[in-house]
Amino acid sequence: MIQAKHISKTYGTTNVLKDVSFSLAPSEIVSIVGPSGAGKTTLLHILGTLEHADAHPQTELIIDGKTINGLSDKALSAFRNDSLGFVFQFHQLLPEFTAIENICMPAFIKGTSKQAAEKRAMELLDFLELSNRAKHKPSELSGGEQQRIAVARALINKPSLLLADEPSGNLDSTTANKLHDMFFNLRDTFSISMVLVTHNKSLAARADRMLTLVDGQWS
Repeated sequence: MIQAKHISKTYGTTNVLKDVSFSLAPSEIVSIVGPSGAGKTTLLHILGTLEHADAHPQTELIIDGKTINGLSDKALSAFRNDSLGFVFQFHQLLPEFTAIENICMPAFIKGTSKQAAEKRAMELLDFLELSNRAKHKPSELSGGEQQRIAVARALINKPSLLLADEPSGNLDSTTANKLHDMFFNLRDTFSISMVLVTHNKSLAARADRMLTLVDGQWS
């Protein structure tokens, strides 16, 4: 699913990532832990094509069989929208739109018809036990409901890879545990691969593998 080789990232004179390599198998869930400032989010952004690694001859990033190095910005955006799903600590839902409208946004960007997008969105809402919230706006939803809507939005285009950055960091422990259960149900149902950056020890320990990043290198 992912083959990342010799990934480095420098901001000014600060080496955030130092020659990191990473692999992820199909349907595998890997958690990445480590202290704040270790480079976890930077690595996740590079794996998600939101940022570019430093240019080195040995650097390579292959996702779902597609070589990312050298893709144009337009091609990269299309690949990201079609093949990757993102969940962040803060749900980033658009407040003026309903839950189902928020979920459908990536599908509309892809060019999916309104009918097909809404059908897929309702299937996800049913799976996430939120079908009765389809017409509610974010301000009418609890924090856990908002985050599940964000997960549904990440899944609308049937991505092969889900990347999550502190997905339960803004939730109470009970709601967080329910969200964690949902991630593993998603893997079992949709055979999706996941990379989870988290400080939550319980979530990290449930992954198939747990990797620790310290000062931009694997520990």
